[in-house]
Amino acid sequence: MEALFSNDFVETLIRFMLCLIVNWGIVNFLYFKKSRRRDFYFTFMIISVVIYFLVYLMMGMERGKATMGVGLGLFGIFSIMRYRTDSMPVREMTYLFVVVCLSVVHAMSSVLDVTANGIITGTPLVELLVIDMITVAAIMTFEKTLKVSATRLVQYDRIELIKPERHEELKADLAKRLGVTVLKVEVGGVDFLRDMAVLRVSYVGENMTDINNKLKLKEADYAHV
Repeated sequence: MEALFSNDFVETLIRFMLCLIVNWGIVNFLYFKKSRRRDFYFTFMIISVVIYFLVYLMMGMERGKATMGVGLGLFGIFSIMRYRTDSMPVREMTYLFVVVCLSVVHAMSSVLDVTANGIITGTPLVELLVIDMITVAAIMTFEKTLKVSATRLVQYDRIELIKPERHEELKADLAKRLGVTVLKVEVGGVDFLRDMAVLRVSYVGENMTDINNKLKLKEADYAHV
């Protein structure tokens, strides 16, 4: 009677649980703590699960087919990241790349085995733990040392301050009226008839929920600009 599971399936599940725990820790404690984006939280975790088993099943083919299958599969994965319908902020794209890479690394790691010559082959769980710890440590280091720069679109009425020579006055006025530390100001659409301008203001914030990387406004948001 054919076995229901392969001999190394139990260790595969252990590696999957390790991968899932590490990715969950990265997404929940490092990414979500600042961004508060539940939609990306869901996306990252589901992609982590799917990518792991996709690569694992492709690695179970014959060696020649597996090499070609994994190559095509990885090409498809990164094509999805590149050719997507909705734009994704750079920070979210970076975390997606981390989640995908860790899932691929855990899935492609082979189970420990001993050849006829007594040579040990495979990837120990300790090596995966070291890779995971280095990745998490790198993310934690840069997340804590770099300040969060949030952005907000502003409908601005004092268009005389948008001139390049009065840039510092513009930043000071926005800082006073918004109550934030302004880092950078970019000018979008200008309406000289109504003395209005659309500005994208970058400022120091505690989280990244206010990020908006577009200067094109929806009519429902700013109907008179």
